[in-house]
Amino acid sequence: MPVASSLKVLVVDDQQTMRSLVRSGLQQLGFKDIRECADGEDGLRAMLTAKSHLIISDYNMPRLDGLGLLRAVRAHEPIRGTAFIMLTGRADKELVQRAVQFGVNNYLVKPFTVQTLKEKIEAVFGPLT
Repeated sequence: MPVASSLKVLVVDDQQTMRSLVRSGLQQLGFKDIRECADGEDGLRAMLTAKSHLIISDYNMPRLDGLGLLRAVRAHEPIRGTAFIMLTGRADKELVQRAVQFGVNNYLVKPFTVQTLKEKIEAVFGPLT
């Protein structure tokens, strides 16, 4: 199983505070290679430039939202298999169903704990240690 320190993560959220919280949680879990983008368009560009193993993306963002980013990733062959966790402040069924329909691997509801972040990532990759 992958070790956290060997996985590359891209965090996409329009709020700097939330990106910092996710980065901090990932670092506590042993992740070292963490990139950040402020919206889905920048996130997609970043993925096309240098692939990551995991995208943790907010749902609600300007320009290209998380669902749009997920659809773009799944439609682009070289990055189609990237693990994708949707970060959202609203856990309504419709959003979750649409994300599942487009191939999301998991979702994380704000606010979250480091333990919840770990569980969501381990549900996708298996044990991190």
